[in-house]
Amino acid sequence: MSPLKPRKNVLGGPLASCSENPLTGFFRTGCCDTSDDDGGSHTVCTLVTQEFLEYLQEQGNDLITPMPQYNFPGLQAGDRWCVCAPSWKRAYDAGKAAPVVLSATHEECLEHVPFEALVEWAVDKQ
Repeated sequence: MSPLKPRKNVLGGPLASCSENPLTGFFRTGCCDTSDDDGGSHTVCTLVTQEFLEYLQEQGNDLITPMPQYNFPGLQAGDRWCVCAPSWKRAYDAGKAAPVVLSATHEECLEHVPFEALVEWAVDKQ
């Protein structure tokens, strides 16, 4: 397993927790930590909406249906979740983006998503 990338958020500060209930993150640490093993770049901390969840489901990424075999409860509107940066960007381009928690969004997402787009949807604007 490759080492974690530095825990910095898109604002340049320390990476805050995204969610511990449900427990999120590629490594299920509650944070949007990433490493070279995280091919999907699960780095955007979102406050999911029903519209966003349905959009992802239509794209083949079902985050609504519980999958107990993976200890995944299924998400509901209002949950916080670390989503793949490319998926969030596609939703943004389609006008279906979910709000973003900047303090809990890993700086690595900037390889896929413009900072301005994140700020536009931020719930914790400075």
